[in-house]
Amino acid sequence: MRDTPDPADGGPALFRLVRFWSRRWTGRVFDERTTPPSDTGRIQHIQVLEAVAAARRVREEATVTDIATQLGIDHSGASRMVRDATAAGYLTRATSPRDRRRVTLEPTESGVHLLDAAHAWQRDCFDRLTAKWPADDRHRFATYLRRLADETAT
Repeated sequence: MRDTPDPADGGPALFRLVRFWSRRWTGRVFDERTTPPSDTGRIQHIQVLEAVAAARRVREEATVTDIATQLGIDHSGASRMVRDATAAGYLTRATSPRDRRRVTLEPTESGVHLLDAAHAWQRDCFDRLTAKWPADDRHRFATYLRRLADETAT
């Protein structure tokens, strides 16, 4: 264990951030103007909606298998999460136009609204955390974050 961390040692810093935000994500009451109250079910709905959006960027369709892959969980867990998000009115199921044996997932208007609200909250958090930074640093950091997120999705 080092006494003085290397300022360029991004790995531990990245995982400190992941731990920090995972605790806040599951325990935070969101600002009502950006995201509805944060019960565990609502957070899971957002996770499913994020996974649907990510799968659709790659293949234009999203299935329960895609959700399981995106979230790193088993098929039965993804199926329950999709069932709950559908029952809550955030997703619909449809027959794939490409393969009638497959069921695809589409966000409803409420699902799109919930995901937009979650993204607004995320942007607000970023803005507050970097408010004292120079604009160039904020932009550069945001670019690197997007790049890292995009590279992990492939």
